[in-house]
Amino acid sequence: MKYNYIGKSGLRVSNICMGTMTFGKKCDKKISFQILDKAYENGVNFFDTAEVYPVPPTAETYGVTEQIFGEWLADKPRDGIIVATKVAGAANGWFVPPVRHGLTAIDAFHINTAVEGSLRRLKTDYIDLYQVHWPDTIVPIAESLEALDQLVRSGKVRYIGTSNENAYGLTKALMTSHFRRFKRFESIQNNFSMLNRRFLDEIAIVCQKEQVGLLPFSPLAGGVLSGKYTPGRSWAGFRFGDYLNNPDPRMRAQAGRFANERALAAAQQYAAIANQFALAPATLAAAWTLSFDFVPSTIVGATHPAQLDDTLKASETILSQELLNECDRVNKEILYPMG
Repeated sequence: MKYNYIGKSGLRVSNICMGTMTFGKKCDKKISFQILDKAYENGVNFFDTAEVYPVPPTAETYGVTEQIFGEWLADKPRDGIIVATKVAGAANGWFVPPVRHGLTAIDAFHINTAVEGSLRRLKTDYIDLYQVHWPDTIVPIAESLEALDQLVRSGKVRYIGTSNENAYGLTKALMTSHFRRFKRFESIQNNFSMLNRRFLDEIAIVCQKEQVGLLPFSPLAGGVLSGKYTPGRSWAGFRFGDYLNNPDPRMRAQAGRFANERALAAAQQYAAIANQFALAPATLAAAWTLSFDFVPSTIVGATHPAQLDDTLKASETILSQELLNECDRVNKEILYPMG
């Protein structure tokens, strides 16, 4: 396992981060513990969760993932594990989260309420990386950063990050922190994979110039790049197979975005490239995200411990320029398959 620092922080993390959003829904506590144990035993010291997990989030299940992780964490050396979690984004954003009666905002009240809940469920007295799950388009960023800055100064949080943000939002936040002398976002957690390279269009240059670490989520494009989504075959039990039958139109839209015809066609070509270079498709997908200098760690998920066999290998996998060129060729043929 390789280790890197996030941004300008003192967080030295494994370049594979264990995501937990399946814990408490797709995975019961027993399976969740097995996944966590396997990751930890293989050198993973970085774990990411959120107050709204598991997904899809509901009023009945939010917080369950943090509870499961907190139970697992209880007998581990706390200072040897980097714990990341998130405050639910604003209700004016891409969906209304089922927490605090759907009235969420990134203001002092909601940030402080959320962090106290996360600390309680995680059974810890501090969070290593506290992230805004998605932006607030109403509350001024200075107000949000001031509240987050106070959490760092109080010792409840070590560093802060953002997620699902654009180049303008990240740049404005960094400049606000600079001029107001607030703690700054050391990380950004955005969707980034061979099927979704949009991060490279604008935000990547901000990360490189300002030394902000990208923590990609869905490096396997929700499992599509693992090769298991085959056209014409049943997707029963798979994430996007379930989403297609979900009454929530937002869930069905996600399935259409990740597992559409063009995305599946590109994924089949990437799987063929992986086979050509004697790699598992999942190993290639995760390693591809780690080939960028602004990515200190990539976030992988699992519903069973065996799924980690391929993704953990990405930590030490160096992709040749010939292989990367082949991946670029597919990207040029099927540009922006996720829209």
